[in-house]
Amino acid sequence: MSLPDENLLDQPITLTNCDREPIHIPGAIQPYGFMLCLDEVSHHVAYASENTQALLGIDPAELVGAGLDYLLAPERVAELKACFASLTEVHQLLGVRLERVAGQPFYKLIMHRYDQLLWLEFEPVEESGPARLDLPYLNSALSQMLAAGSVAEFCQYAVEQVRAITDFDRVAIYRFAADESGEVAAEAIRPDLAPWLGLRYPASDIPQQARAMYLKNWLRFIPDASYVPARLVPLRPPRASRPPDMTYAVLRSVSPIHIQYLHNLGSAATMTISLIQDGQLWGMITCHHLTPKLVSYELRDLCQFIAKTFSALLSSKERQDEQVYQLQVRERQARLFEHVSNTPNFTEGLYQKTPTLMDIFDCGGAAICFDDKIVTLGNTPSQPQIEELLAWLQANVQQDIFHTTCYAALNPAGLALRGTASGFIAASLAEAPGNYLLWFRPEVVQTVSWAGQNEKPQQLADGQLFLSPRQSFEAWKQLVENTSAPWKPLEIKAATEIRLHISDVRLKVFNELHSRAQALSRLNTELERSNDELDSFAYVASHDLKEPLRGIHNYSLFLLEDYADQLDADGVNKLQTLVRLSQRMEGLIEGLLQLSRVGRTELALTEVDLNELLAEVLDLLQPRLEQTHTTVVVEGPLPSVPADRVRLMEVFNNLLTNAIKYSDQPTKTVVVGQAPAGTALPGAGEASSAYHVFYVQDFGIGIDPKHHENIFKLFKRLHAQEKYGGGTGAGLAIAKKMIEKHGGRLWVDSVLGQGATFYFALPKEIAAL
Repeated sequence: MSLPDENLLDQPITLTNCDREPIHIPGAIQPYGFMLCLDEVSHHVAYASENTQALLGIDPAELVGAGLDYLLAPERVAELKACFASLTEVHQLLGVRLERVAGQPFYKLIMHRYDQLLWLEFEPVEESGPARLDLPYLNSALSQMLAAGSVAEFCQYAVEQVRAITDFDRVAIYRFAADESGEVAAEAIRPDLAPWLGLRYPASDIPQQARAMYLKNWLRFIPDASYVPARLVPLRPPRASRPPDMTYAVLRSVSPIHIQYLHNLGSAATMTISLIQDGQLWGMITCHHLTPKLVSYELRDLCQFIAKTFSALLSSKERQDEQVYQLQVRERQARLFEHVSNTPNFTEGLYQKTPTLMDIFDCGGAAICFDDKIVTLGNTPSQPQIEELLAWLQANVQQDIFHTTCYAALNPAGLALRGTASGFIAASLAEAPGNYLLWFRPEVVQTVSWAGQNEKPQQLADGQLFLSPRQSFEAWKQLVENTSAPWKPLEIKAATEIRLHISDVRLKVFNELHSRAQALSRLNTELERSNDELDSFAYVASHDLKEPLRGIHNYSLFLLEDYADQLDADGVNKLQTLVRLSQRMEGLIEGLLQLSRVGRTELALTEVDLNELLAEVLDLLQPRLEQTHTTVVVEGPLPSVPADRVRLMEVFNNLLTNAIKYSDQPTKTVVVGQAPAGTALPGAGEASSAYHVFYVQDFGIGIDPKHHENIFKLFKRLHAQEKYGGGTGAGLAIAKKMIEKHGGRLWVDSVLGQGATFYFALPKEIAAL
């Protein structure tokens, strides 16, 4: 840390020595007002600013050694002297008329005590006196600040309030980072000005001696950045080694380097107010105006009150932000743990559902590296780069949790990753090499923007660069190159907890695998036996029921043939109902019998030419096709597939029969073909490329999507028994079971009134069955 060097008092101030400039003893003031420094014992003028000649018509040398009665009436002098005893570094404000000066001008008098002097600073003012404090506005402003839900909102309220009070063209909050670099965190600006929000500057823009002064004197005001300083007279009295210490002076002249900075910025007037947290400079409220602007002391004091209120509330707002962020991390972490615990493959639980691993806390991207597989989320390095990083971690890191904000400082290969992974957290999952969870953050410079990237830095005649905002940004980039935003302790803790949870899940799974495998083996055996028994029961029951049912049906027909003329109409109707119901029951039993046969019968797999098989099915259906005026279009040729020929004929027969049946059109068209490669299988975990997908498409009545699952249930009909040629509702259930017996899938795509397309997928290889 550089300290002020009083030997520079008589030396030119440049960019190379400005960090040691003794800014607290400039020996000059801003000339919009004038200054008198009184000896704290004699109350005689020890110093006077040289601009008393211009403002009062009095040579400053005449004032030095004189009393206040040279300017003021005796009763006013007495009032002031009564205040002197209570003066400290804290300012006191009075309004005074200089009765002994030509024209008797009225000034605001700002007084304080420091460096064994009584400081009297006179600012011009309208004679109407000080502005009245607007208590309703102040109450509204404080209420807004108290209600702010985040630090960002809190900052925005503060800049808007200060701009409303002062009417500066631009008011911004400049927030310091841990390395003392700064960022514009909020701003309120004139609509036609370019924004500064998000711009960053290096710590060197504000030298240490300036930061130290900002902790003592909360507010600095420059109404005209083009001023010519008014020196103190005398600059150094005979027994003084330096000018008086102006740390708390309102009119203190500022560094010429700062004035040059304001000129480069295009700012003609400025006001800066400190924001202090726990005795440290947290940031500043900075105000800028494109033209000179004199803001009254009362309004400046009100802005200082806003800044002090902001400082007092700041810690609670930061805790509020931290609590909100922590709660968000906790909630997302809990949901991620639920995904991991409920997913058979824990790695899938980390990325298949929201929130993913990347969503837990703020980062640019994440990677799940386990069992030689890498799954990436968000903005990450390439897979080869991640593999190189894993090798580096394996060779150089022993900790279970490792984090860095500057990987390039540890490994030169990190330079290539700075756009995505200047910093990262790595959580080891197992002793096996390469098993990690990774969270990435990019280089900070790549996450901010500059409003004037195409501007060229100005230069002095000798080639020395002006200090300008653009150059400050370039300097900041050099200082933070290859560095990411820091990781917060709660983020590192969250990564640790995720690692431990996954370890617990894996251990639990490992302990359960053996017993679960044994239980599954027993269950599978029991299920096979139960299924066999159920199929046997269904077969026997349906077979044995058919005979008595057929007898009922036949005897009912005999009764109608032989005794119909002896029965009244009601009796005949009841016998006809009995015939119809027995036929319906026989159809249901036949469907149950066929379904049980599908489960009981092993497939006779052969290589089936679908062109030949479909021609045979269509030949069997030809009478019905002619009767219903139906044309079947085969978009072929179709491939050969490994399948049970008889079962596959039944599937095509069922789908084609339904396509003919469920259409109100006088002439019908049905299309059969193979679906394009890549057609998605619903709910398929494996690749669709392992299947042949076929379809049967009609242009009939269609099926409401809410019934797409129900139509495949046994005996499920969507229409009354007498509509669309009747039927038991078993056909699609049987067809679905036949396709599933082949290791395939059967599904429908349809909208009510727009026809239906039934798809079925069959494995390409017999080995896949």
